[in-house]
Amino acid sequence: MPRPRVYKTQAIVLRQRRLGEADKIVTLYTSHGGKVDAVAKGVRRTKSRLAGHLEPLTHGSYLLAEGRDLDIVTQAETVDAFSSLRADLERLSRGLYCAELVDRLTPERSEGNPIFRLLLATLGYIDAAEAYDLAVRRFELLLLAELGYAPSLTDCAACGKRLEPVTNFWSADAGGAVCPDCADEALRLSPLSLNGLKVLRLLRRAAFEEAARVRLSAALAAELEGCLGAYVRHVLEREVRSARFVETLRQTRPVPQP
Repeated sequence: MPRPRVYKTQAIVLRQRRLGEADKIVTLYTSHGGKVDAVAKGVRRTKSRLAGHLEPLTHGSYLLAEGRDLDIVTQAETVDAFSSLRADLERLSRGLYCAELVDRLTPERSEGNPIFRLLLATLGYIDAAEAYDLAVRRFELLLLAELGYAPSLTDCAACGKRLEPVTNFWSADAGGAVCPDCADEALRLSPLSLNGLKVLRLLRRAAFEEAARVRLSAALAAELEGCLGAYVRHVLEREVRSARFVETLRQTRPVPQP
């Protein structure tokens, strides 16, 4: 069935970029049609009624007109601006990271409902939950699985043998967790603690509300971020720009006083 020339959709704004003197191109992740680039005409003018509804990480309702090359945003209404996320640079950086992953990993014009729901729920967790970094780790795992890139967490990614409850290894090159017998330096390994493996399994199978009960030490949180960050970079074959923003904020964060 052909797409109607004018259609209404729920969407999350992934990013925007300038076009000419007054316009912008916005990248939307829509609830049913996946990723769509659309022109927002006149949105850079002071009196534009669209501008406030097209900021990155906005969940909105949009009326789009089909164009020859790009669709055109004709109406926009914010559903949720995630105001707490925007007011906190730490949370904002995590939200932008999730949006960048969706933008870089997904094709245009695809069935988008599961990923839309996942991103929307994750932005809500980042906005409101204390364990927002855990929400990001869960998002990475579930997004990778939805797109067919799920890392191996039960069997050794190198030999297929069931992983024992010991310290194993992590290799993005091999495809996930690797048993000690397959620990080959050529696989660019990093240690994966038993607790780290347990948390990764929990994040992939459990609702966030259950996973958020887990309290991670700083070392374990860094281990999980390192493992999944390396895996994402391997899949993308490039760095994630917003991950540098996260790291910059971490380096400039005041050291807690004893």
